[in-house]
Amino acid sequence: MASDQYHNGKDSSQPKQPHIRHYEDGTASVMRKPVVYTELRFYQRSDVLYQLTQVFCQHYLPHYGDRTVDQMVQAARSTKQNIAEGSTDGQTSTETELKLLGIARGSNQELLEDYQDYLKRKGMKEWFGKNERFDRLHRFCQDHTHWDDYLPLTARMTDEELANMAICLCHQVDKAMAKYIERKDREFTTEGGIRERMTAARLGQRETQRQTIARQAAEIEALRQENERLKQMLAKAGITGNAGEPG
Repeated sequence: MASDQYHNGKDSSQPKQPHIRHYEDGTASVMRKPVVYTELRFYQRSDVLYQLTQVFCQHYLPHYGDRTVDQMVQAARSTKQNIAEGSTDGQTSTETELKLLGIARGSNQELLEDYQDYLKRKGMKEWFGKNERFDRLHRFCQDHTHWDDYLPLTARMTDEELANMAICLCHQVDKAMAKYIERKDREFTTEGGIRERMTAARLGQRETQRQTIARQAAEIEALRQENERLKQMLAKAGITGNAGEPG
């Protein structure tokens, strides 16, 4: 397993060197630190949205003759799948990661509009602002990111409540993803992509090799000096290099 080694300069105005990791044998790695996407809270919420959308569509949308069902389920699935794929591919390519995260954010926006359109068609209201129901819903969604917390609620919630819950989750996912994408964009701008990492890794590997050679040379010189010192001590003692002969 590779360990992290950070090489950030003190001057933040200067371009940063990529964070180069090393394997246990000291070999430099061009791979970035892997992201455990299942621990990302916006991914967890996107999974909740996918499960919630399937329940919502099964209960409140026609099973046949309406493409909205397929579109909503696919948009919800696309959001979480592209977060997962982008985070995984990001270990080697920030460009690919940013592209897929952008697609995920677009899919989440599409899902948001589908839920908003449903409320409009049914003459229902979207909760926001100074609204007690919205405040309770917002706090719940903010504090819970796993489907097991939501599933028991779905059986006793109305379509208006479920739609507003989904809308709240969509907004939270979008806000978190926007910040995350900005951070990744800044990392790419300051540190570069895979080419810069490959260059830095090769240079780092060469530097490591030079340091190893220098250390070995210093050890050899120290041994040479120690050998010379011992020879001088033997000479003073009247001991020659030929065993058994007097000096």
